[in-house]
Amino acid sequence: MQQVRDAILAGDTTPEDFANIDIPDHYRGVTVHKDEQEMFAGVATKDKDPRKSLHVDEVALPELGPGEALIAVMASAINFNTVWTSIFEPVSTFGFLDRYGRISPLTKRHDLPYHVVGSDAAGVVLRVGPGVNMWKPGDEVVAHCLSVELEHPSGHSDTMMDPEQRIWGFETNFGGLAEIALVKSNQLMPKPKHLTWEEAASPGLVNSTAYRQLVSQNGGAMKQGDVVLIWGASGGLGGYATQYAVNGGAIPVCVVSSEDKADLCRAMGAELVINRNAEGYKFWKDERTQDPKEWQRFGKKIRELTGGDDIDIVFEHPGRETFGASVYVTRKGGKIVTCASTSGFMHEYDNRYLWMNLKRIIGSHFANYRESWEANRLIAKGMIHPTLSKTFPLEQTGEAALDVHRNLHQGKVGVLCLAPEEGLGVRDHEMRSKHYDAINRFRNV
Repeated sequence: MQQVRDAILAGDTTPEDFANIDIPDHYRGVTVHKDEQEMFAGVATKDKDPRKSLHVDEVALPELGPGEALIAVMASAINFNTVWTSIFEPVSTFGFLDRYGRISPLTKRHDLPYHVVGSDAAGVVLRVGPGVNMWKPGDEVVAHCLSVELEHPSGHSDTMMDPEQRIWGFETNFGGLAEIALVKSNQLMPKPKHLTWEEAASPGLVNSTAYRQLVSQNGGAMKQGDVVLIWGASGGLGGYATQYAVNGGAIPVCVVSSEDKADLCRAMGAELVINRNAEGYKFWKDERTQDPKEWQRFGKKIRELTGGDDIDIVFEHPGRETFGASVYVTRKGGKIVTCASTSGFMHEYDNRYLWMNLKRIIGSHFANYRESWEANRLIAKGMIHPTLSKTFPLEQTGEAALDVHRNLHQGKVGVLCLAPEEGLGVRDHEMRSKHYDAINRFRNV
């Protein structure tokens, strides 16, 4: 891989040069192993350690098929789906690979005894398969994580509705936490020129997810003046929701767990912030019983901050821990838009507050092609900024995933793949200088 790395770092390598580079038949990738699926049996979720299950292996280069591209990955990032993969929850991802492999001889490549993980990537195109015309070797790109077959009409107006929709690197193999990744060419988008490799890699999944969940007509359809409750508002997902709310003229009510995180939200332009730990909210009396009085106390705090307004849209992703409170505090006719459920998938809420007040629960999952492109365009224009706080080398991906699993991070956690150090890859220094403080906001905490 040294020749590939040197060509990228040289900065003046031509497309013809990239097309003629010899690509090795093996590369390093972060994997989980099929024969270790039961390694955490009987262990509580919080005690499962990704460092034990994530391996950096030499893996075989996959065959390049029609409509696909091989990219040299300079940097990637950790998402919560990598944590789920590493602890084999809620199910082992090898079931996904088995089902995908049944579609065709080409998809059979993905059904292996190891799974190369990762749903973010920034890098350079090395090869394109037959039928790819928009991209060529040498193009600097980022990859979003929507993988679809597009053979079924259900996905033609909204690619997220395709019955064969999958998340690349989670429900497919050959993901982005590696030196080389295999993607469908329609996953590719231009790398923002003012960002480093690690900064450019970090927004992909969470930025697009936040865009669909909050901004798109497929999600919250946020408009100016909407009061938006954002859980985990300085985190990898919530940090983008906060920016979209501020950028779009909404009124974010940011919920965080510390004063450092509250300061981050204020630095992004949010004025209304709730430190839930300082306020001592306990929405559950025990594992089976919620406390409606705490919902009421939470709703009262929101009204104090907003001058009497209730919530128009809830940006919901913690799930079980917060969902009852989210439904309660939403205004009549408001929306609870939900994804992820990082605190538990089995939600409970008092349906009287939903049906009698005409509230709506909207499920949201990643983003379609157009939404992903628009989300990346806003990054490239400097209107939305990456939330990268810390970067690890590829060899320490397990440690990076542990930080995310235990919520020890701010914003996004990046991983250097082929990039030998941080700070490389900037092409537009003037634009970077203009947005320098915003780009580095999460790193300065």
